[in-house]
Amino acid sequence: MTALLKKIVPFSKTIFQRNISQQVAENGTTQTCPPFQTSVDNKAALIQRLLAAKEKSGKTFDQIANECGLTNAYAAQLFFSQAQLKPETAPLLKKAVPDISDQDLLAIQRFPMRSFQPSILQDPTVYRFYEAVTHYGEALKALVNEKCGDGIMSAIDMYVSVDKIKGKHGEDRIVVKFNGKFLPQVEGKAKDAEER
Repeated sequence: MTALLKKIVPFSKTIFQRNISQQVAENGTTQTCPPFQTSVDNKAALIQRLLAAKEKSGKTFDQIANECGLTNAYAAQLFFSQAQLKPETAPLLKKAVPDISDQDLLAIQRFPMRSFQPSILQDPTVYRFYEAVTHYGEALKALVNEKCGDGIMSAIDMYVSVDKIKGKHGEDRIVVKFNGKFLPQVEGKAKDAEER
């Protein structure tokens, strides 16, 4: 365990063992919510079990995604405990990957601790994404601003997918699509900041 994780684990065990029992739904009523996932250690063990169940199924993330009606990136996120499994999708995932235990199926319906180990950037595949975004960052920002105005692309209201295509020379090429909602920056008017 890294020094950073040693600091995170005790913190997460005290903070993220809370249980929010209710939340306000869109219609103003309350509904029961699952508890937070608990610790970094528990998350790592959960991921190992989920990936083992996937391997036993013999299915790819694409196949699982198709059976669950998800994007392939979201399906993969579930197996790395970086996304929440919705109750209506749980039976589909269980059917697609039968060896996921009922306990783990419930665990990934809880509020996930979306985090990563800093060492993940040392992986060449991951670092290339980081490098590409930083290299194209200013140009991408300028294009977003020209097309939509001052604002950002949401990483919450976002659909991500990864596809393989053939290039003009017959080579394998990767297409990564980020389909995110545009969120405009708001002008900080005093009257709008007043509590209602």
